[in-house]
Amino acid sequence: MRLLPRLLERAVRKGRLELTGPGGEVWRFGDGDGPQAAIRIHDASLDWRIPLNPELKAAEAFMDGTLTMERGDVHDLMEVFFVNKRAFDLSPGQILFRTLARRARRFLTYNTLSRASANAKAHYDIGDDLYRLMLDADMQYSCAYWAEGATTLEEAQTAKKRRIAAKLNLSPGQRVLDIGCGWGGMALYLAAVADVEVVGVTLAENQLAVARARAEAAGLSERVRFELRDYREVRGTYDRVVSVGMLEHVGVGQLQPYFLGVRDRLAPDGLALIHSITTKSPPGVTGPFIRRHIFPGGYSPSLSETVAAIEKSGLWTLDVEIWRRHYARTLRAWRERFLAARPQLEGRYEARFLRMWEIYLASCEAVFEHGSSAVMHLQLGRLRDACPLTRGYVAENEARLAEREGEALPRIAAATARAFGETA
Repeated sequence: MRLLPRLLERAVRKGRLELTGPGGEVWRFGDGDGPQAAIRIHDASLDWRIPLNPELKAAEAFMDGTLTMERGDVHDLMEVFFVNKRAFDLSPGQILFRTLARRARRFLTYNTLSRASANAKAHYDIGDDLYRLMLDADMQYSCAYWAEGATTLEEAQTAKKRRIAAKLNLSPGQRVLDIGCGWGGMALYLAAVADVEVVGVTLAENQLAVARARAEAAGLSERVRFELRDYREVRGTYDRVVSVGMLEHVGVGQLQPYFLGVRDRLAPDGLALIHSITTKSPPGVTGPFIRRHIFPGGYSPSLSETVAAIEKSGLWTLDVEIWRRHYARTLRAWRERFLAARPQLEGRYEARFLRMWEIYLASCEAVFEHGSSAVMHLQLGRLRDACPLTRGYVAENEARLAEREGEALPRIAAATARAFGETA
């Protein structure tokens, strides 16, 4: 082996990476100060394939079992990679494929109605077993809010829903549109705790079935309606629009139409809250592993290009909040639960799929811990006075909502267990 050791010699400056080749030869890279991992290569062709496209081919080699961990786990390997990411990004293979992806980024995220539906099914309609064991009890598959005092994933996800509801500044009886409703947890929370009516839309049939079953079991089906519908097909106006973890599925070329759609769905005095992954960096591209294997068509927009799209919609940007390491901590909780549940999952999913999922969780955790990714909350309205002028109302609303959760949350939790057939 010559090319891979040469790449690692140039790229790994911090920490320690030990490489064992197919013939048993061993190389060590880095200064030894920082994260450490040891890997073994079982396929000699990886000597040129990984340098050609490191980010994609190394991940696929782990999926295939031709790159295995000798010491540490794949999270440790991702730590070594991300503390040295700047040097890896300067490798010829990374530069070449990132340049090509930048030139094709509009095509890669050109999500027509049919393509968006296929993308959603590829990630979300894979059965509920994995998600049920990995996520919190309410099936929240987005960044939690680790408010002061939150020590468990359940507490942090409840704090997330509470904070979003508080920012929406809801009044009983208002109509809310939930774009990308997932398994229905946010919509059920808003209906049960804030006493509003909610329409949730999703493109994942499996999520839709679970969301409807949860609403029925919780006695909320008269106030919460779930539909299999693209956000571009929604009509009517709503007092509030909420969208959590959905903007990442829109695509570069659809940012402006998305915010025009949010504007058109809002009542004149309406308020919207958009929760999305973003980056402190300029507009870029989705990594090749995530794009090919995890979120086809996905793209987390930069704050600058998001705001540019909002400006053209005529909406007021009323407030912006950036959550920094909250998603790293959320992903760590998911990864730990996934690993603990792996013996249960091995009979239900193929080994390659589980290795793919492991490196997905580990790499995303590292991105939010060491990289430029964060989560943004964008509060939008058609009027500049759609919400109070100062932020004091958010804390006041959070306190009121917390008082109402005592009866509502156990009812939703019991309904969720029934929907998944876990109780009679």
